[in-house]
Amino acid sequence: MSLLDTRVPAVLLRIDRNPFHHGTLGAVRSLGRAGVEVHVVADSARSPLHASRYVRRMHPPPLPGASADDILVALRRVADRIARPAVLIPMDDASAIAVGRMRDELAPSYLLPTMPGTLSERVADKAELAAVCAAADIPHPVTLVPDSPARAVDDARRLGFPLVAKWSRPWLLPSGSGLRSTVLVRSEQEARELYLRTEEAGSRLLLQAYLPPGEDLDWFFHGYADRSGAVRAGGPGRKQLAWPRGAGLTAVGCWTPNPQVRALAERLTGELGYRGIFDLDFRRCGATGRYHLLDFNPRPGAQFRLFADSAGLDVVRALHLDLTGRPLPDGAPMAGRRFVVENYAPLAALRPAPAGRELAWYARDDRAPGWAMWAQWCRHVSRRMRERLGSTAVASQRPAPRAASPSSDDNEKASS
Repeated sequence: MSLLDTRVPAVLLRIDRNPFHHGTLGAVRSLGRAGVEVHVVADSARSPLHASRYVRRMHPPPLPGASADDILVALRRVADRIARPAVLIPMDDASAIAVGRMRDELAPSYLLPTMPGTLSERVADKAELAAVCAAADIPHPVTLVPDSPARAVDDARRLGFPLVAKWSRPWLLPSGSGLRSTVLVRSEQEARELYLRTEEAGSRLLLQAYLPPGEDLDWFFHGYADRSGAVRAGGPGRKQLAWPRGAGLTAVGCWTPNPQVRALAERLTGELGYRGIFDLDFRRCGATGRYHLLDFNPRPGAQFRLFADSAGLDVVRALHLDLTGRPLPDGAPMAGRRFVVENYAPLAALRPAPAGRELAWYARDDRAPGWAMWAQWCRHVSRRMRERLGSTAVASQRPAPRAASPSSDDNEKASS
């Protein structure tokens, strides 16, 4: 018999159109295996997710950049089809922020944690997070917010190179712009050029002191703050491999006990009055040994299934249990357990894992999404290679510049 109340379905919401978002598949499997009816509001045209045996139904998502009213209409349409209250789980920052703002309008169709409607937005905004950390005395890299191109150059000089540049609200970045949420800046010119794209990015540019990555320096903490504020499920983990290397998502992670990281997570969520699922990213400073909070994600992290304990409890199941009034079992941590994303770390997926391992895509009881992912991933890689080869070919076909004639000498000097 399932510990979860299987009479209450779950609705997963993801506005981001990333077809390789393995965290959503993890949530589908976690709840589906427990007998919960799972509905997904997300793009299904390009995602392997729709192939999972645990998806009851895929629903069309709001368009990228949709207004709060558009998101509300989409969720109400799903609620009308389900025709009974459901646990709503946002799977990306844009969804979490929209749901937080509309909590009152979504009730009673959806069950949600009780907390201030603007809190998700406050912690997800990377500029606001710096102020949150300062108020709570949580270590955070020195962060400056320039207000002009000249100030961007001055701030870059003050921080020194390399430095980290972030957009405060990365979920607003327009697709196809080439802008990335986080980049490493190595010159004053790069800092200035990034600032000049502020309007296009849709949020403020942050310049942040660089804490170099390294072995045992990158950590994360996933947890669920229940109705009383106690942090349940989840735990601390160490990022063993990132994609892209040094500043990307967790390709290989390991459940590793760390009392300091746990204490920071519990203190921060407690002081904020946060309720619900959260995912924190930390980097330990090699010089001081202090753990600096880099990101606060008000939703499940993509690797949350790493923290499935001996009772089978993870943060998604904890949310469903708590919101339906059921007790959370006390399981033992599975220290040493690993989580591997096969398309980003294929060799790690083949290595032995004595303490246990979960793969992001492959599962014996749900193989179709893994097959679909590999077929789609191969097409994705092939397309990227053709694009790069095409760009190289175009560059090589450009005629070499002719030697300047005496009559064009002034023009050559003017353009140099």
